[in-house]
Order: sequence, then structure tokens, then C-alpha cells
Amino acid sequence: MISAVFFDVGGTILDESREFADWADWLGVPRHTFSAVFGTVIARGLDYQEVFRVFRPDFDLTTELARREAAGRPESFAEEDLYPDARECLTSLKDQGLFVGLAGNQPAHAEATLRGLDLPVDVIGTSHGWGVAKPASAFFERVVDAGGGVASSILYVGDRPDNDVRPALEVGMKACLIRRGPWGYILDPSEVAERCLFRIDSLVELPSLVATHNAVGG
Repeated sequence: MISAVFFDVGGTILDESREFADWADWLGVPRHTFSAVFGTVIARGLDYQEVFRVFRPDFDLTTELARREAAGRPESFAEEDLYPDARECLTSLKDQGLFVGLAGNQPAHAEATLRGLDLPVDVIGTSHGWGVAKPASAFFERVVDAGGGVASSILYVGDRPDNDVRPALEVGMKACLIRRGPWGYILDPSEVAERCLFRIDSLVELPSLVATHNAVGG
């Protein structure tokens, strides 16, 4: 039985298209060029920050975020950056009586922004707030603790086989892979994806899948 569902943030409930476009503009790089390099970096299995270093070798994310803040162009997101299916999915799962949470790699400003969106969730956890980042097992152990302590009763939903699915499975959670965003389309190792409880293309699909799973006793 699934009693709790946790969601990754970027690429899962949050469409990062505008964020990537803003970074391209900030770096003074054509957006299509930035996207092309982004895809290459992902396909090679490198950290996404390597994209920035292609254009600015001395790039440091913390420093650059501070520069953007000082220039009045902070990294940010808002209601319009949520995927259209996100809020309805969260609400539907809550209506089933499930514990619902968000847990993703996010910088310092993101937790307050997520709380400001008033999403129908019970807990919001971020790598900055927890002091540990995915794919570290300690991050997913925090998810298990937040979700009630029984890993096998928790479903983790994410767009990345490497950062979301594999480490969630390794700590005993169930996993759902959603195919969207750059990682969702470029990375799809079958040995990881085939171990998922669900594979979906839209969050619209998830509530009924969870309800059916629970109705037949897990």
C-alpha cells in the first residue's frame, strides 16, 4: 500500500523552461545554443552546472546567484511556472487521504517560494534546508523519515532516473518516473526505468494509478 507520495520539484512539478531561458540571457548566450549544450551535458551524464562552465569556465553557482540578486535579476519561479497538471494531482492525492510532500534539490530561496504557492502538501523539503542533496542516500532517508518511516509505503515521483528513481529504490521506496523536461527525455536507462512502479507522461495519470494500486492491496 502507498500511504505517502513525494515529488521532486524541478522538472516534475515545476517547469524550468523559463529558468533555463533566463540563465541563457544572463550569460549572454543564444537560448537555442544554451539548450543544445544542456542536452549534450545531460546525455554525457555530467552535472548540469557544466553547462554554465562551457560559456563561463570560472562559473560558481553561489556567486552567480548573488550577482543576479544584486543586479535585480534573481533566479525565481511563480505560479505560472508550475506544470498545469501539478496542483490538481497534488489535490487529488490529498483527497485520497495520502500524505503528500515535495522534496528536491533546490537553493536557499526556493523553500520560501514553494511555501508561498500554498500547494496542497504536508511537507516541503529541500537540499538547502536539509543540508544534503540528491542523489545521496541521506537525502532519501530524510524523505522516509518525513513520510512516516516506512520506506516501502512511500512513492517518490521524479523525472530523473539517476537522481530520483535509482536512489529512491535503493532506500526501499517505490518510484514513479515521469517523462518530461530535459532529463526525462534524454535519460531513460531501461535497467532503472523497468524497476519503477509507474512510468507516466503526465501527472494527470498518477492519482488513478495510486488509487488502483491501493485498491488491490498494493
